[in-house]
Amino acid sequence: MKKTLWFLLLAAWSAASQAESMRCGSALVSVGDRAFEVEERCGPPKYRDVLGYSLGEYDRREFRIEEWVYGPSNGMLYILTFEANRLRTIETRRNQ
Repeated sequence: MKKTLWFLLLAAWSAASQAESMRCGSALVSVGDRAFEVEERCGPPKYRDVLGYSLGEYDRREFRIEEWVYGPSNGMLYILTFEANRLRTIETRRNQ
């Protein structure tokens, strides 16, 4: 039972992981960068989707949530999530 549990945990962990930065050629983008800075350094994404909107602090403003996909690069896809035009997460996945 323990071996099965460890295998499932390892599979879930390796399926997708999060990073704090991503390399685009000689440029580097990091969590917190603005959307225009990412596009300037990495070029346009392969896919761009609006996921929805979230409420800001104190529910006074709505912020757009977008997902950009870059790659495959060396067999990896990079999924960037932006909230209010700021890079919030960088997720990596093996291209299958």
